[in-house]
Amino acid sequence: MRRTAPTVRRRPPGSPFNTPEIPAQPVEEYTVGDRVSHDKYGLGRVLAVEQDVAVLIDFGTATYRVPAPNAKLVKL
Repeated sequence: MRRTAPTVRRRPPGSPFNTPEIPAQPVEEYTVGDRVSHDKYGLGRVLAVEQDVAVLIDFGTATYRVPAPNAKLVKL
């Protein structure tokens, strides 16, 4: 018996598996003095910005350096 290579099955146009790609979210840019919210640390204020690298934030109880593209950090 001869083995054949597996073929790629095409999905019908109305298939739920044909989902369009979701465009990437724009990267938020922070400036000194911006109010931010972090999932773990809470509310804070931006003290310094390292372009495309990190943001230095004062959360009241402590100051943390958070990497710039961070899903847990939201600009208010």
